[in-house]
Amino acid sequence: MRRLFWFGAGVAAGVALARKLNETARKATPSGMAEQLGGAVRELAGAVGSFGAEVRAGMQEREQELQDVVDRADTVQFRRIDAPGDAGAANGRRARRAGR
Repeated sequence: MRRLFWFGAGVAAGVALARKLNETARKATPSGMAEQLGGAVRELAGAVGSFGAEVRAGMQEREQELQDVVDRADTVQFRRIDAPGDAGAANGRRARRAGR
């Protein structure tokens, strides 16, 4: 019974090793390398696409924040404060230009 167990374990290990060697040999061929390169390019394209989507989402979020700030600034009412020495402007007279 022991010999049968070790024989089975040896066969299983041999099959696993043979499959791994065949897979490695196939990856070393030009078509295998092209397949790996194609997969890497697809992965990179997906990463770039998701990065672009995140950037666009961030831009839209920031644009909304800025729009909220502008909307709040439009609702603020300003009042005019006349300076104490600005009596001439209050009478409707125009200020003189410097040098005239």
